[in-house]
Amino acid sequence: MGLFSGLLGNAGVVEPEELNEEYSNLLCDNESVELGFKLIRDLFIFTNKRLILINKQGVTGKKREYLSIGYKSISRFSIETSGHFDLDAELKIWISSEDEPSIVKKFNSSVNIYDLQKVLAQHVL
Repeated sequence: MGLFSGLLGNAGVVEPEELNEEYSNLLCDNESVELGFKLIRDLFIFTNKRLILINKQGVTGKKREYLSIGYKSISRFSIETSGHFDLDAELKIWISSEDEPSIVKKFNSSVNIYDLQKVLAQHVL
């Protein structure tokens, strides 16, 4: 992922093997990473059991917040594909019965938004 793309708020793909190794202390027994995305310093990880959002805070990024969302809490989601002039795709996730999306993320062209949608659909539906 390029710096310009990252500054615009677009996420890029991170290899599941790398995330399984680095964040193994967060994973439950029989839990594994299916997809991962990096947004400048922050990460969000789709496992076979939940969605984990990692917010790196402070100048050094050593302080971190880990937000875990069970797939059963996701009431709906939407994807918006990129176009000719709008080069980023977007994911919106609603938690429980909220009116506005709880999570909104933009992805650069290296992310196949349909693969992301497929993983969410497999776990949420």
